[in-house]
Amino acid sequence: MSLLEAIFIGIIQGATEFLPISSSGHLVLLPHIFNTTKPDLALIAITHVGTLLAVLIYFRQDVWEIVKAVWAGLRQGRPLATAESRLGWYIVVGTIPAALVGLPLEGFFEEVFSTPIVAACFLLVTAVFLVIGERLLSGQKDVGDMSWLDAIVVGIFQMFALFPGLSRSGSTIAAGLWRGLDRTAAARFSFLLGTPAILGAGLLSSFDIAAAGNVAAQLPDFAISFIAAAVSGYACIHFMLNWLRQRSLYVFAIYCATFGAVFLLSTLL
Repeated sequence: MSLLEAIFIGIIQGATEFLPISSSGHLVLLPHIFNTTKPDLALIAITHVGTLLAVLIYFRQDVWEIVKAVWAGLRQGRPLATAESRLGWYIVVGTIPAALVGLPLEGFFEEVFSTPIVAACFLLVTAVFLVIGERLLSGQKDVGDMSWLDAIVVGIFQMFALFPGLSRSGSTIAAGLWRGLDRTAAARFSFLLGTPAILGAGLLSSFDIAAAGNVAAQLPDFAISFIAAAVSGYACIHFMLNWLRQRSLYVFAIYCATFGAVFLLSTLL
């Protein structure tokens, strides 16, 4: 893999992790379209760490306040006393569905569904999710107004992102809109909820890095992909939060539907 391809993979992972257009789908489809080297699991693990860094830096104040509130609540025997501590536990609860299904079945999903045609089909499903989420937009709740049921529902929708082409951020933002969150709050909770999922994916894939026999030779690729993922991820978090303050998800639904449909049609010609 060339350094240019490594930069390309990092940018794609960082951008599409937070734009609701599916990082896994793009990592399957784009190398196929442009005839570039398909990234191995070790490189994908590195880009996951880059996107994790982007989230932690962007939401550093939120994460620090959540950690402090959860710790203080446990020490005082009042774990749900503040909005920040409740948000921390909502993230934990919302992570459980994907963890229960993803840990034992991740390899199965990758083996069965990681093909370009399937990824393109699931891009169409992502488009449907985004449209339905907008149509079901029913309230103006902030993250502090969430309930346990809201966290569980959004967490269940995060589980669907095990299918390549089905956007994690897209499905969870759509679920948040359905549960009455406004667009910005839905995106904020989606990105915070993704932190344990991205961390888990990176940790699981780290075994592939350890098993790789040529780690030293790949260090330049790893470093450039990591930086590209972190920078593009940070930029796209900022972009999405600003976009959703005044605009809808329809443009991303159109993109996913167009990309998926054109790819599927091209395979028939």
